[in-house]
Amino acid sequence: MSLYRKYRPASFAEVVGQEQVTRPLSAALDSGRINHAYLFSGPRGCGKTSSARILARSLNCEQGPTSTPCGECASCRSLAPGGPGNLDVTELDAASHNGVEDMRELRDRAYYAPADSRYRVFIIDEAHMISNAGSNALLKIVEEPPEHLIFIFATTEPEKVIGTIRSRTHHYPFRLLTPQAMKGLLARTVEAEGMSVEDSVYPLVIRAGGGSPRDSLSILDQLLAGAGPGGLTYQEALPLLGVTDLSLLDATVDALAGGDKARLFATIDDVIETGIEPRRFVSDLLDRLRDLMVLEAVPEALEMGLVDAPADRAEVLRAQASSFSGPQITRLADQVNSRVADLRGATSPRLLLEILAAHLLLPAEQPPAPLAASPQQAAKAAAQAASSSAPSPRITGAGGRVYERPSQRAARGEQSPAPAAAPKENDQAPAPDAAPAKQPQPQAHQPAPEPERPAAPPEGQKESPEPQRREEAPRGEAPAEAPEPPAREKREETPPERAADPLETIRGAWAKLREDVGARNRVAQIMLTEATVLGIREDTLVLGHNTGALAARLNAEKNNKDIVAAVGQVAGRPLKVHCVVGTDPAAQGFRSAPAPQQPWQPTESAPRERRAPAPKEKPTEPEEPARTPSVWGKPAALGGQEDPGKSAPAAAPEPPAPASPPRITVPTGSARRPAPRPAPSVPQRRPPVDEEVPLPPEPADEEPPYAPPEDSPTPPTPVESEEEEMIRAAASEPGSRDRRDAMTVVMELLAEELGAKPL
Repeated sequence: MSLYRKYRPASFAEVVGQEQVTRPLSAALDSGRINHAYLFSGPRGCGKTSSARILARSLNCEQGPTSTPCGECASCRSLAPGGPGNLDVTELDAASHNGVEDMRELRDRAYYAPADSRYRVFIIDEAHMISNAGSNALLKIVEEPPEHLIFIFATTEPEKVIGTIRSRTHHYPFRLLTPQAMKGLLARTVEAEGMSVEDSVYPLVIRAGGGSPRDSLSILDQLLAGAGPGGLTYQEALPLLGVTDLSLLDATVDALAGGDKARLFATIDDVIETGIEPRRFVSDLLDRLRDLMVLEAVPEALEMGLVDAPADRAEVLRAQASSFSGPQITRLADQVNSRVADLRGATSPRLLLEILAAHLLLPAEQPPAPLAASPQQAAKAAAQAASSSAPSPRITGAGGRVYERPSQRAARGEQSPAPAAAPKENDQAPAPDAAPAKQPQPQAHQPAPEPERPAAPPEGQKESPEPQRREEAPRGEAPAEAPEPPAREKREETPPERAADPLETIRGAWAKLREDVGARNRVAQIMLTEATVLGIREDTLVLGHNTGALAARLNAEKNNKDIVAAVGQVAGRPLKVHCVVGTDPAAQGFRSAPAPQQPWQPTESAPRERRAPAPKEKPTEPEEPARTPSVWGKPAALGGQEDPGKSAPAAAPEPPAPASPPRITVPTGSARRPAPRPAPSVPQRRPPVDEEVPLPPEPADEEPPYAPPEDSPTPPTPVESEEEEMIRAAASEPGSRDRRDAMTVVMELLAEELGAKPL
């Protein structure tokens, strides 16, 4: 018989590690407060079904209900571990009997009274597997059962049990055993079996069992079955469990502590040659680093039970923990934990294991660069780098003229010169590549101006009269107003201040930033293709994306950390990155990105003189007789021949053009007149308003459209057609209300038009 069945507990006092369940249940049994339904939940193999059997045995004991069954009565003997069972205690596996018919059958059987026991008990294992229809069929009897009926539900997923049943039960949660409790259980079992087991074997069994008493006893049963006459040793248990040898873990830890690359990669080769699964090796290494981290922080961890290790390994673990600093061991454990999932299903696990080893050696060989003392210093360093590589904002046009945008002059606090004198001023400014003989010579008491930048006026003085003064100065002499050094220094500091803005820096280098992200994470680079920089809020760079799913993936830690690293390098200071849905900066509370300024085109002519716009006078309509006579001349007749009998109409006052062409009604029966010819095309050059040319007259061979004479008081009444007259007459007659429905009207029309008769 298996050990977990042979040593199954027979009373609540023998249940190990579940005091949170056994204590209140024992008190309830002793006081007689029995409920009609119980729910036992917890991980697999932690004692739920065994406790349910103990509860049924305690309820039907002749001395009970009691928490300590006598073990002598028929009910106790039948329900003891390994006993034949009892007709009044039924166990049902809901994983295979979860339908509505199974629950109806159970409900019908539940109404019968017990045969020879006090209670009829139904133990339903894996209760979460019952279907909704089956649960509803069982609900009524669970809600109002007979006095002799008790339900015990056992499940690993209590949240899947429908709420109507769960709310009618007493819920008792079970949990996994601690290493100390598990070691005591294993030691008592080995002693009962009369076997000898080394102390170093127990941690292996406990770790392999995962805290489950049933799984741990099954593993111990397998090891004891293959043990020799001398008992179970560590070397015999090691290959069966597939656990990493302690010597390999010791060698790996020593190599990491000393930064020994050769020893570390040689240890990895031994791991592969031994046949240990790389993922299991990494998992065991993570457990060792965890123990060392706790020992480094708490030297008394072994005595306190925080680290589970054999007594002979205590000094070795303390020596290894002392070889690391707190941050170092924490960083190693974090890197191993972040990469252990990559080894699952890998096609080349050895390669991934060696990559992990290389990453673990990096902190000892190449410590991370220290952060800047403050974000301001980082921004200043980025500004200096940008100013050294930024091109000059000045633009040199044709003829050696130097142009500056108004925004550049405004940034220095200067006023733009008068546009009329701009060409003259630019003539005075020397070109960068002009000959030295053409450059103005500075005076002895004034500093020489920059060769490629026009002189700036002193602060507090207007610049408007400067072009006239420079025009009057001779060509060979320097201008009267030479630039002052403070103004020049102010101009030189302007580009670094603009370059120091991290938002503008990121926007300007967005393409390069995505390439840097691609070097770390190709998937993140692809997802950033449609992303937009919205702004910076509280040290967080806010990106916008039109796709919500891609925005969520960009915010995931796996992709976000690579984007943050690339943004920090470009911005010159650490920034967080968060992606939102939507690319409108205003919707997120940011200002829209400024439109890029168009560069100055050197081929364009010099700016024209700006004049103050004169007040617009209200245009007055010229008098009709003052209109310019027609310049079109005499119209040609059809066919290309002139009509000698007709001449061009004299210039006469034209009536004001109507808003829309007048509607002309042609009398019925009149001859069809040809449509008038379209007006000739308007010339490309439009004359001024005061010189507007009238349209040419209609051709002479066509009759002009009818128009009433000017002296006629009222226009003639148009002649109506017969159809219009009938419509008007019908509209003027008094009508009568037609009270027929639509079907009647349709039937009468069909009878009149088609001669149809209703059936």
